[in-house]
Parts: sequence; C-alpha cells; structure tokens
Amino acid sequence: MKIAASVVVLFFASVLAYAQGPKSCEELKSEIAKKVEANGAKAYTLEIVPKDKEAEGKEVGHCGGGTMKIMYLRTSPPPATAPAPKPATTPKPATPAKTTAPAKPVTTPKKPTPATPKP
Repeated sequence: MKIAASVVVLFFASVLAYAQGPKSCEELKSEIAKKVEANGAKAYTLEIVPKDKEAEGKEVGHCGGGTMKIMYLRTSPPPATAPAPKPATTPKPATPAKTTAPAKPVTTPKKPTPATPKP
C-alpha cells in the first residue's frame, strides 16, 4: 500500500510541475544574466536563437519547449575612458630674488706681537 501511495504522490508532483509549463525565453535569459553578472562578467551578450541555427558562443540554456537556445558570448570590454584633462593652471609670477649685500669675509684680528728689546 505504501508503494502505491508513493507512486500516486510522485505522479501528481510531476503533473503539477508540467502544468506550470516551461519558462519563457526572456525570463530564462534574465535569470542567466543575473548569474553571469554575479560571477563578475561585465562584457558579454546573451542571444536567443532557434535550436537548429548555428550561433557563435556557448550554449547556456534551452527555452520555448526546446525549440530555442540561449547563447553566451564574451565580448571585449569597452575602452576605458581617459580621465578628463585637468584645467591648465596659470604659472605663479616669479618673486624677485632678495638682494643682500655680499657677505664680508670673516677675518680674525691679529694680535700685536710684543716688541722684543734689542741687545
């Protein structure tokens, strides 16, 4: 009896899951985009294409009841914009150099030598 009850529960669970239907392609694409951005990717494209069409990139999902696929393609990041140039500053006027009198050489006064008496 327990086996029969388990089979019935599993049957109804699968019927309810099927009744919800497959996700729309745009809904699945937005979920995949959130996951890709959460992994740190900045430059990429997600494209929805028919299942039988050859497309560049990696297949990352199916939608539309298996008739469509979602392709991921990494693109090059946009070129970094150069920072705006700083406005030119006007040079400050040169201050005139202070003129001072030349330094006098330092001399030490000579001590007079005592006169020696003559013999």
